[in-house]
Amino acid sequence: MLSEEFRKRCLVQPGEAFSLDDQTTTTLGILEEPEEVTSQIFNELRVKLAQQQKVLYAQGKRKLLIVIQAMDTGGKDGCVRKVFSRVDPQGVRVTSFKAPSTKELAHDFLWRIHQVVPAKGEIAVFNRSHYEDIVAVRVKKLAPQEVWEKRYRHIVDFEQMLADEGTTILKFFLNISKDEQKRRLQSRLDRPEKHWKFHPDDVTDRANWDQFMIAYGDVLQRTSTPTAPWFVIPSDYKWYRNMCVSQIITHALDGMDLHYPKVTWDPTKVIVE
Repeated sequence: MLSEEFRKRCLVQPGEAFSLDDQTTTTLGILEEPEEVTSQIFNELRVKLAQQQKVLYAQGKRKLLIVIQAMDTGGKDGCVRKVFSRVDPQGVRVTSFKAPSTKELAHDFLWRIHQVVPAKGEIAVFNRSHYEDIVAVRVKKLAPQEVWEKRYRHIVDFEQMLADEGTTILKFFLNISKDEQKRRLQSRLDRPEKHWKFHPDDVTDRANWDQFMIAYGDVLQRTSTPTAPWFVIPSDYKWYRNMCVSQIITHALDGMDLHYPKVTWDPTKVIVE
């Protein structure tokens, strides 16, 4: 099955050594077709995902949580927009996590996360997530190591609890090259309509690229579990990124035994006059 091949190639194997330096940012050697051919496959996957979401909602038993992380310009917004463009807007809830508010900082770091996990029949998408409370905090030195080091275990335990309660969890790291990030940042500077997407701090973060890669590598290795796996998605080519993510999501939904619920009454005996 093609989607299973994508899953295997992108998966961060739980418990095994891992380095982002070994991961491609272009293509996986699967479906090495021209963009127009790949885009057609992606469109078919979007239609399939829309149908799967309808059944997921109607059945009302399973939950799907999708976590998306990336460096600046990695394509988080675009990926969400493209992959879920055919899904009923009421069928997917996207939460974008910014810097925590004063109220959020007054609670534990998972407090704001737990409030927006999916309910039965829902798909929830996190655009950035609780992993910022390790990666950003670590690289920007917002807290000492003794604080963020404990969060690996806290997150693994939290995600296991969600899985035990019937949530399927898929975590995607959109992997772009440093050269591609430079091109995308420059594009935001060159186009006035994109200035709002640029922040001077983006340049500061870029200067810490190596530290971010180390921090992300540790997160991917230490928190990829059988019940909450990480997938590293090559993302220099947006069209290939979208297809990879769609393959993995639809494959996961295929494994949920989704079906419309049976009614307890006989439709043949209902007469509409």
